[in-house]
Amino acid sequence: MSALKRATSRKAEDKWSRGPTKEQFWPSLKKNKAKQTAWWKWLTILASIIFTAFCVVLLWDYLHADDFKEVFARQADTLEGKLFEVPCSKDYESYQRFPGCTPTKCGRAVKDMVVNREEAAKMLRIAKRGLSLGGSDGGASILDLHSGALSMGKQFVNIYRYFGEQIKDIFDEEDFTLYSNVRWRIQQIIAETFGIDLTRLHLTKPTFFSRMNNTDAKTMHDEYWHPHIDKVTYGSFDYTSLLYLSDYKTDFGGGRFVFVDELANRTVEPRIGRVSFFTSGSENLHYVEKVEWGTRYAITVSFTCDPAYAIEDPSLP
Repeated sequence: MSALKRATSRKAEDKWSRGPTKEQFWPSLKKNKAKQTAWWKWLTILASIIFTAFCVVLLWDYLHADDFKEVFARQADTLEGKLFEVPCSKDYESYQRFPGCTPTKCGRAVKDMVVNREEAAKMLRIAKRGLSLGGSDGGASILDLHSGALSMGKQFVNIYRYFGEQIKDIFDEEDFTLYSNVRWRIQQIIAETFGIDLTRLHLTKPTFFSRMNNTDAKTMHDEYWHPHIDKVTYGSFDYTSLLYLSDYKTDFGGGRFVFVDELANRTVEPRIGRVSFFTSGSENLHYVEKVEWGTRYAITVSFTCDPAYAIEDPSLP
């Protein structure tokens, strides 16, 4: 072999023994680094998406989970009387006070022994007969036997004027007698529970039957689920009560009554014949959950300490 060939052969051997040169290796290194950078970029994005989704789920659970809603009254329980006291708000200082009636002891209570199941069933029939005459286009309909107000489409009509003498084919004197008796019993337990003078407590308006379902709201009157304070909304209210005429989880889903408290909201699960009542100031901010299925019936009976806002029991015209 010539000296030139041996020299060329040694250079080739040295070249392959040393591996690729920097110039040969650099494009491959840059390509690998680019792949690594892209991979880490997408991994970071994926991790961010997963973390965000996890946070959203946690937030949703926090806002909607029953862990943050303490059940004050379960549908399955029969309560002889349960009271949860809360400090009275300072709202009452801004209103005229009526000694022996204006709340000095505040809270919310539930009692299942005021109206029996048979009476509640009769009250439900009154509600169904009356509300069958009309009804809201949205998910909430009302019937007020005092004023005659009935939801009709997107407005209200007066059933006594609208139907005239035909209304006596819908209601009878027995219906109104039962209504008055039930109202009087509720008034008595409110006075007894909150330690006020029964004779200074007066029925006030609005007092009405309600029917709620999951139909989409068409007007603001259908949006029953917003938190509110009765004393602010209605002015005359000092004590609010509800008599439930259908059963939670049997006749409807959702639709629980929720008291909004600082640490955990407290819920009342409707039960046929159950009376829930409370002082009407901001110490009892509340709302009704949206009804998810079925139909929820109840009657709201409200009371005032101001005789100027007192109303009489309803009667057939």
